[in-house]
Amino acid sequence: MTTEVKVPVLGESITEGTLGQWLKKPGDGVKVDEAIASLETDKVAIEVNAPVAGVIGALVVNEGDTVEVGAVIATIEEGAAAAAPAPKAETKDAAPAAAAAQQAPAEPGKTSDALSPSAKRAAGETGVDPSTVTGTGKDGRVTRVDIEGAAAAKPAAPAASATPAPASSGGRKEERVKMTRLRQTVAKRLKEAQNTAAMLTTFNDVDMSAVIEARAKYKDLFEKKHGVRLGFMGFFVKAACQALRDIPAVNGSIEGDEIVYHDYADISVAVSAPNGLVVPVIRDAQDLSVAGIEKTIGDFGKRAKDGTLKMEEMKGGTFTISNGGVFGSLMSTPIINPPQSAVLGLHRIEDRPVVVNGEVVVRPMMYLALSYDHRLIDGREAVTFLVALKNAIEDPTRLLIDL
Repeated sequence: MTTEVKVPVLGESITEGTLGQWLKKPGDGVKVDEAIASLETDKVAIEVNAPVAGVIGALVVNEGDTVEVGAVIATIEEGAAAAAPAPKAETKDAAPAAAAAQQAPAEPGKTSDALSPSAKRAAGETGVDPSTVTGTGKDGRVTRVDIEGAAAAKPAAPAASATPAPASSGGRKEERVKMTRLRQTVAKRLKEAQNTAAMLTTFNDVDMSAVIEARAKYKDLFEKKHGVRLGFMGFFVKAACQALRDIPAVNGSIEGDEIVYHDYADISVAVSAPNGLVVPVIRDAQDLSVAGIEKTIGDFGKRAKDGTLKMEEMKGGTFTISNGGVFGSLMSTPIINPPQSAVLGLHRIEDRPVVVNGEVVVRPMMYLALSYDHRLIDGREAVTFLVALKNAIEDPTRLLIDL
């Protein structure tokens, strides 16, 4: 019996997606609910699972094709067994090849056929053989991050000899790669934000000494008790919630000719995923402890890497925090995530000379950037928000006694 595999419901107002990658090929056996393909939507990548057990029949669409909800993308032959390859007659020429195959080392990662388009592109750009890479994706699949990590770990090439190398015969090359649906949506939304909001960015810096000291003192006890590492984001999210309560305009949004103020803080946090940054939302962050915030962010980061974030987890949000410091950024002017009216950019921590009580001392400093919609937020409110955040981070006791 043949069963059709259809595109599942992708979420509210989402009617189509892009077939990002086939995880199975015709003739492969599948179990019920086993992933057979990944779909890219405007917000997140999701997997299409087998509705029945059997063998993959036909793949109706190709990778990169746009498919609508309910469309048939493949067929499964129920109850069939996976086809075994037909035996080949052994010849004298084949014998050495068979012996060589027996001596070949086992492949730690997936072959290039199982790679996503982004991973294939990364392999081509870096020269890394995917079969030598151990995959960290779902079911051991090799991801773009795995390829790039392997490239970074490769030993440096030996120094060139005195004999000049022959001139390269290749000319200048170009490669055209279609933008993923997620990247197209990000580009569209960011441009809309620039066209709509009266964006302005204000800066401040913060001495991270107190937070670094607290983290060093309690990180082991914290991880033992809560099962999660104590990072910096927990402090910043908690401090931001407090500052948003005091400066409600930064937590507001414009809808038509009305201003919407929120008495809750749904904090969007930018986390890295194989296909780019995604922005899941910490709901009611004002009610969470630092441990609760760290657990939520850790879970988001893991599932973003696995591609298992849900649509509803990406919706809403009243304020965004983006930490470019993990990539080494010193300073930036982040772009607002509509319909929000402000975004906080965090940056790398570095030792810099500062004046404290009339003396020049070296302290671990971080630049803070707040981009905001000047239609709703005045400069005074933006600066007041950053100062409140700075005070809370430089003296974390304020977070405990609500100052």
